[in-house]
Amino acid sequence: MSQTTSPLLASAYVALGGGLGSLARYQLGRFMTSWLGAPVISVFPFATLAVNTIGSLLMGLLAGWLYRSAPENAESLRLLLGVGILGGFTTFSAFSLELSLLIERGQIGMAAIYLMLSIGLGVTGFVFGLMVTRLLS
Repeated sequence: MSQTTSPLLASAYVALGGGLGSLARYQLGRFMTSWLGAPVISVFPFATLAVNTIGSLLMGLLAGWLYRSAPENAESLRLLLGVGILGGFTTFSAFSLELSLLIERGQIGMAAIYLMLSIGLGVTGFVFGLMVTRLLS
């Protein structure tokens, strides 16, 4: 593959990856609801927290790997894996909605915990992913 990706092929990578990422996010949500139970998930958005943490870790690993390795098809991989799969998988728009719902329900303490954990674990996952790629290269 060349380093320049045509707009049509780039769109195809993003669309394919986005579909796969969205499907993975949906399945993880189903798994966590089954595992923890719907009453637990309705009290605290564990599935979204897990998706954002895992997605941030994977984005850090991908960014570090693409930067360190600079493969010939880096742009295609960035579009498929980063913009597509991880863009479809992570859920910061859902995070915003769920945070607002917690606040509207008067669960200010739970909202604060969710906010701090989401940001803290997301950034920590990203930095950890970068560190792992640096240690392995």
